[in-house]
Formats: sequence, C-alpha cells, structure tokens
Amino acid sequence: MTPLRLVFMGTPDFAVPSLAALIEAGHQVVCVYSQPPRPAGRGQQVQKSPVHRFADEHGIPVRTPKSLRTAEAQAEFADLKADAAVVAAYGLILPQPVLDAPRLGCVNVHGSLLPRWRGAAPIQRSILAGDAETGITIMQMDIGLDTGAMLSRQAVAITPATTASSLHDELAALGARMIAPALDGLAAGTLAAVPQPEDGVTYAAKLTREDGRLDWNRPAAYVERQVRALTPWPGCWFDAANGERIKVLAAEPVSGTGTPGTLLDDRLTVACAGGAVRLTRVQRPGKAPVDGAAFLRGFALAVGQPVSAPEAAEPVAD
Repeated sequence: MTPLRLVFMGTPDFAVPSLAALIEAGHQVVCVYSQPPRPAGRGQQVQKSPVHRFADEHGIPVRTPKSLRTAEAQAEFADLKADAAVVAAYGLILPQPVLDAPRLGCVNVHGSLLPRWRGAAPIQRSILAGDAETGITIMQMDIGLDTGAMLSRQAVAITPATTASSLHDELAALGARMIAPALDGLAAGTLAAVPQPEDGVTYAAKLTREDGRLDWNRPAAYVERQVRALTPWPGCWFDAANGERIKVLAAEPVSGTGTPGTLLDDRLTVACAGGAVRLTRVQRPGKAPVDGAAFLRGFALAVGQPVSAPEAAEPVAD
C-alpha cells in the first residue's frame, strides 16, 4: 500500500470509524472538513461535530465552511493537493471544482446498496420499507445525488430486531473496513468503478418530526418498523386525547383485532388496520420512560377506548 495524501469530509458519529481506519492504515489525512459547530443538547451549548472532535484529538487541521460554492473555498481545497477526498455523511454539496481537485477524485462511504436509497436517510428508510438487507457502497462521486460509479459493495441483513441505532453502528463499522481497501485498489488501478444500474433507484428523503407520527390505520407490521426505524430520531409519538404527546420508544407486533387506534388490553396493545402493536416502552412529557402496563396505571384510559385521536385515513397497504 502506498500512503495517500487525503482530505476527509464528514460530520456525525457514522463517519468517525472511517476516519480512524484511514489513519490506522497509514494514510496522511492532511485536513478534515466538517459542519460548523452548532447548539446541541439540553443546554443548547455550541458543540463541535463528532468528526471535528476526533480530528482535534489527532492533531488534524479542521475546516468548517458553510459552503463550498465560493471561489475562495474551492481554491483553498485545491491547494491541499490531495490524492483523494473521502466523504462520509458530510452534509454539504460538493461542486464540480471540488470533485475534480483531488488526483483520484472524491470517494463516498454511503449507507445503502446503491442505487437503492440514494439520499439523506438510507438507514432509516431501509428499515421502514421492510427491506431484507442493506449495506455499504463505496463510490466515486459525481455531481448527481449519490449517482456515482461503484467501487465496492457489501450487504448486511436487516432482521426483525434491527433498529436504526444498531444498523447505524453496523454500517459505520463496515464502511470503515471497506474504505482503505477501496482506496488501495483505486490508487493501484486494480479496482474498476462500475456504473450504477438504472433499475432499482429509490430515494431516501430527509426525515422530519412528522415522519414519527404513528398512524393506527396502517398495518401493525409497518407501525412496529416505524418505531425501530425512527428511534431515536425523529422519534415516534402519538397525541393522546388529553393533549399530551406520548413518545413511543419500543413496540412489538402481536395478534389482536379491533377498531384501529383502540386499546385492546391492560398492556398497552393498540389495534391497527392489520393486527396490533404492543407499546412496550413509552414516555409522557417530563416523565421517565416506562412499560405499557405502568403507563396505563397512571393514565385514565380504558380498554376499548381510542389511545389517540388521529386524523381519519384509509387503511394503507403494508
């Protein structure tokens, strides 16, 4: 392996293992690009991103431009004279002058099996859709949205126990194992990039808080996947009849029938359009998380009553 002069561009926890793997492999990371520090946490204190903090700990210079579209930012990037840039969940669009600056181009660590789930939230969307598998694609970046040619792909299974958190960690570790060999093959000319197929393209739209609203008019299997896919962000919830917004932290599909949205038993089992879900961990505003039975002991709700007052909707196919 010939050590490469690299720029690393990433922001969240997902990107940190890939940066660590490049350092461990002996490459020279001359600069890190990350999103600017922002308020976070309960106290809204301004905090550096996880990648920024990791780079600081390893003595790597960090740049946090708000945009790469200015001539000045593009000149500063080109002056680094990188062999390649490695991008992992960075959060900024790379304009063509930036894509063209490194000798070997820009290489992306993407959390799906492209061309499925191009875009911002591939981990959550793959669980929500009920996919049997997902994975990591290492690709050469072009000006499109995750449309570049693929250098390597590896799959992982999505099981009934897979959550967004567990899949995030598994894919972050897999990306870290894949990125150095992909760079080695690219630099040596032994790894050819393969264009993405035209069939099978899907888009992983950015998540919003409204995505977490539970709709009992959907099948139970979908509602349960929604909880696994959208916890901790944006979080799943329903508005109770008393106006409280109840967070749902865990759920499981169970047998049961009834009018969608009604309470079926004293363990917080809720009827859906197809089957039922038991809400196994919930949280009232300002309270600690509890199991469903404990929630009902402190909440005036009887079997047969609606747990919430959702807008009317037609049943949605799974």
